[in-house]
Order: sequence, then C-alpha cells, then structure tokens
Amino acid sequence: MLSLSLPEKDAYRILCLGAHCDDIEIGCGGTILKLLERYGSRVHMTWVVFSSTRERAAETRQSARQFSADSGGFDLTIHRYKDGFLPASWGEVKKDFEALKKSVAPDVIFTPCREDLHQDHRIVSELTWNTFRDHLVLEYEIPKYDGDLGHPGVFMPLEPALCEKKTRIILESYASQRVKTWLTQDTLMGLLRIRGVECASPTGLAEAFHGRKLLL
Repeated sequence: MLSLSLPEKDAYRILCLGAHCDDIEIGCGGTILKLLERYGSRVHMTWVVFSSTRERAAETRQSARQFSADSGGFDLTIHRYKDGFLPASWGEVKKDFEALKKSVAPDVIFTPCREDLHQDHRIVSELTWNTFRDHLVLEYEIPKYDGDLGHPGVFMPLEPALCEKKTRIILESYASQRVKTWLTQDTLMGLLRIRGVECASPTGLAEAFHGRKLLL
C-alpha cells in the first residue's frame, strides 16, 4: 500500500491536468476530495485545463471551486484550445507545459491516461511525462464511447459520501454536457463500483489510476 503522506512542516502540492473542462473531475475528483478531507489547508492545488469555450470555462470555475473548497491554496488556468484539435497545436501546448514547469513543483500530478483513445487526452498525457520527469504521475481514466478503459493498478478507496459529492458537483456544474448520454450518475458510480471491486475497497468504491513509475 502506497501512502500519500507528507511531512508535518510541508504543504502538499497537487497538479491536476485536463484536456477538457470536466476531465479532472471525472478522472480524479473523488481522490481530490479525499486528499483535501485528509490534509485540508495544507494542500495547494494547481488546476490546468487546455481545451475550453467561454461557456465551459464558466462551468469549470464553478466545479473547480467546489472541489478545491477545503484547500489552502488554489490556482486555476483555463486555456482556449479547440476541442479535438490539440495535436494540431502541439507546439503551443508544449510551450504552456514548459511555462508550467517553471511555476510549480508538484508532489503528485494527475493527468489523462497515455493509452486514452481521445487524441486530446493523449497529448496532455504525453507532454506530462515529457515535462515532469522526476514526479509521481498518476494517469486517470474517463469513460466514453470509445470503450478504452484499461487495467489500472493504483487505487484510491473512497467513501460513498465522497463519491456522491463528486457526481453531484459534476452533474450540477456541467449543464452543457447533459446531452451526453453517458455522463450520468449511474455511469460515474458504476465505474467507481467496478474499481472498488477490483481493489477490494472496504467501502466497495474506488477511483483507479495507471502508475507507470513509482519509487517505493
């Protein structure tokens, strides 16, 4: 069992990266809530989204504020790259990552999975590894039409109340995404339940991540 503990004197710095406005919340929202429940004001969060519109940016600000409410510090950056076209903007996105590297020194990074079939997700994941080479990187998963859920090996058991809070914030905040038939409470809770079974979570619920390089 890997413990995300921290020295008493230090703040815990979390970097969350998403290709789209709801990626972070869907992929690791429960884990964020769990870490803030555990460490509260000792956590400083940096939250970066790359593809957005004006409408979706407003939704992200509403959602991210709720997810980060118990943190001791919170920085939100929302870029305006076109959804689905991040590979065409590779050079500019790379520059954004290089600038980010100079401004943050995270203890843990949450980013999309490198094998995700959505091209925007893959670009963010690839540039995460390309930019942050000496960090704990956990790749989250996002259910979608592509059916690309893999076999993650890192799990965060979650209490039902945190899972319900996660799904509630997402569904209430992202009104523009309610047309997507898969973005429902039963989909989000179903994946949490499956991953809870796989890791024998005492609560029956968990989020899962791909951890490609872990130092024990």
